[in-house]
Amino acid sequence: MTPLQFSISTGCFYQIPIHEVLHWFAKYEFTDLEICSFPAHLDFHHHEQVLDAGRRIRESGLNALSFHAPFDESIDIASWDEPVRTRSIDELRLACDAAKNLGSQFIVLHPGPEKERNLSPHEWYPKMQLAAESLNAVANHCTDLKLTLLLENMLPHLMFGHIADMMYLLGAVASKNVGTCLDTGHAYLSGDLPRVANKLSGHLRMIHANDNCGKWDDHLPPGDGDIEWRPLLSQLIRQKFDGSFVLELNGNGEPDEILSGAVRAKSFLTNLASELLES
Repeated sequence: MTPLQFSISTGCFYQIPIHEVLHWFAKYEFTDLEICSFPAHLDFHHHEQVLDAGRRIRESGLNALSFHAPFDESIDIASWDEPVRTRSIDELRLACDAAKNLGSQFIVLHPGPEKERNLSPHEWYPKMQLAAESLNAVANHCTDLKLTLLLENMLPHLMFGHIADMMYLLGAVASKNVGTCLDTGHAYLSGDLPRVANKLSGHLRMIHANDNCGKWDDHLPPGDGDIEWRPLLSQLIRQKFDGSFVLELNGNGEPDEILSGAVRAKSFLTNLASELLES
């Protein structure tokens, strides 16, 4: 395994326009960014705004490694309603265009809607088929743009919120440039974290690294919650994982406080990985 690579999500400042916060990331030497798609931060529907953000990122000496596609209840690629499904696919394709214009290598996508997991057994398979068809359409667009699509595991109370669902969807997507992004906080809350890296082996391209205390999706800096990081890092070392650990942290606090927590998390994970490599 190569030395850990780190980036940071701009979502910790999701309510502030992106051009107003770039200097904070530069100050704390986080060069690679995952760009948040919250409209107050960056409205990807506006082509010129996206191009301007990409230019400002580069001029700040930073890199838009990835772009997080939007997620809310209105975006449902598995909807029974075909117009809703079509609008959702169009929205995600537009997000892919924005990722390309930012200069990103990856686009991260929640594969299911932000809705409670209340499917009956006979509804599950048809829903998965609809999601897979939609993902194939988005993946094909990514291929045209030379982007890599990453599917992120979701919270356990949501539809498609378990790793088994992710594995089904991966198998149903024909494109070869599709991988996974492991959200550690989501996997911890679902109970999947102890075995998830092994299950996703061969598909895992990125980690959304955040911690929590087992009840809520707190997005704490790694090391500040209850997640046991040593077993996860051991699995990743064995697999020679070489993707980025994207520190995806909440925005509770002043910028210096938030980014100091990110630096602390980076040191915590780096030191732990060093210990494991030496043992």
